[in-house]
Amino acid sequence: MSEATVSSPPSNGAPKVSKVSEAIIRIAGNSQDGIQAIGGFLARLAGRSEQEVMTFMTIPATISGGPSIFQVRIGSGEVLSSGDEADVLLAFYQHSYEDHINSVKKGGIVLYDSDHVEPKPEWQKEYHHVGVPISGLTVEAIGGTAKDKGKNIFALGLVAKMFDLNVPKLEKLIGERFTSKDQSILNNALAAFHAGYSHSLGSVIETFRFVESQKKGGHQVVMNGNEALGYGLIAAGVRFGAGYPITPWSDIMELLRRELPKYGGTFVQCEDEIASISMALGGSYAGRVSVTGSSGPGISLKTEALGWAVMAEMPLVVVDIQRGGPSTGMPTNVEQSDLNIACFGGHGDSPRVVLAPANVEDCFYTAIEAVNIARQYSVPVIILSDQAIATRIEAFEEPNLEKVCQNISPDLSPVPDHKPYDLAVADSVTRHIAPGTRVTSGRYPIATGLEHDELGHPTGSPKLHMQMTAKRRNKLKTLAATLPVPAIYGPSEGNVLLIGWGSTQGPIKEAVDRARAAGDSVSSIHLRHINPLPNGLENIFAGFNHVLVVEMNDEGLYGYGQLAGLLRSRYGGKKIRGINKTDGLTFKVREIFEKTRVDVAAGLRKM
Repeated sequence: MSEATVSSPPSNGAPKVSKVSEAIIRIAGNSQDGIQAIGGFLARLAGRSEQEVMTFMTIPATISGGPSIFQVRIGSGEVLSSGDEADVLLAFYQHSYEDHINSVKKGGIVLYDSDHVEPKPEWQKEYHHVGVPISGLTVEAIGGTAKDKGKNIFALGLVAKMFDLNVPKLEKLIGERFTSKDQSILNNALAAFHAGYSHSLGSVIETFRFVESQKKGGHQVVMNGNEALGYGLIAAGVRFGAGYPITPWSDIMELLRRELPKYGGTFVQCEDEIASISMALGGSYAGRVSVTGSSGPGISLKTEALGWAVMAEMPLVVVDIQRGGPSTGMPTNVEQSDLNIACFGGHGDSPRVVLAPANVEDCFYTAIEAVNIARQYSVPVIILSDQAIATRIEAFEEPNLEKVCQNISPDLSPVPDHKPYDLAVADSVTRHIAPGTRVTSGRYPIATGLEHDELGHPTGSPKLHMQMTAKRRNKLKTLAATLPVPAIYGPSEGNVLLIGWGSTQGPIKEAVDRARAAGDSVSSIHLRHINPLPNGLENIFAGFNHVLVVEMNDEGLYGYGQLAGLLRSRYGGKKIRGINKTDGLTFKVREIFEKTRVDVAAGLRKM
């Protein structure tokens, strides 16, 4: 919790109340205990209370379930990461207690289910232990048959009491969660919540109250990255999609299948990944940008059809929610190891655009940008998100939907003539017309995966193949010239420049703040446009002695990861090196801070 607290003296034996600016709460149990529900309630309450929030979760890869955590960081000011160390650990089982107590700050609070947890004497000296028979009290509150489905809500009541949270808003959130269930289920949930809230924590612990949020009068939305991507695609005008279930992409597929019909659209679950991208390409060919998506294994299967999209210059959005790999890998853990397949996957020269959203809010706007680039440049666009952004919850300012929503229905007005692959076009961009558009000259173009002439007719001409290959390459150069140079976080010159992409943005910024507070000369930039890269990065790199790329993938044979390899191939120079990890977890701020110091010291020794 915030180091600066103002405590009011206890009265009538009640615990003292301390004001805090932020708190990190880690909930540990088993996946079937509904701990994600507790964290979700806390995160959504924070968003509706004009507070900043960011979450982190781990779930088991097996259907039978297993140990799981949900960490939520709530702040009255800016929140950039889910936090390194928890202020409060809520532990349901002995393994939850023993496996996660080291994640708690010294002097922090351990709230545990005393029906299942036996505290260790040596840890009771380092942490403030509060035992509550959560399972037993839940049975008393709502009956024995419901204890396994109610103790999470009872525990939510305990946390709400500890942090003096807004009870009416929590009741509303609980009601929304169970609105489609039988009334008796909602009644049990509310009974469990109130039983937990009314349980006395005694005078052995202080309670906390968040200071007033710095945000005033704003309207926030609260959602995870997958939800933001899905709604961004709808706002962008996408009305057709096709996909196949795979963790962690499936949430987007289910959202689109549920929501698209409300706007006259359709989402089809296909028999496999190949059918999914092929059907989406059919939708795009029909005149409207379509979407498909998957995670790493599915992207592998889609690459042949993706090559067809490049050759036919067909607009398409492909969403890749990265997870641990290769093969089925670690399907519920985070990794950033699909960059190479996104940029280069497939045979032949097949340039495509790759975007990487930096946070949950950015997922919404990146989806819109992807659709617009796909339309403008007639190119497949891959959105590289990752499991961390996909599942974490953040609050952000409500988008101006009247401004961002767009209609991308095709224009079927007759045209006198049309050459989609016109080599005389200065920007090298192909412009398709939708099937059904009348061409008064009678010369109708076609689309094919074979090399073709300007009307799309197949050709074996060496000259045309060279010209068309250059055309497909040059339109990405045209795009690159329009991309903004990323802003530098910190001074524009110094000793170390950290580079991140995807979900590493927040921890990198906090690491920069920590390094500069310690007297180190460190700045950072974050790349959203991966392929093509924006022009002008070399000018930024020139201002620093060390350029370290922070990414969640392997350091490879030569000591740097996938984005670092891309940057080295583009800009050269041994000063571009990597800070990598592959443990399936997001970067902690201290990991980046410490590894930066170690890497710089090692680099200096080699000079």
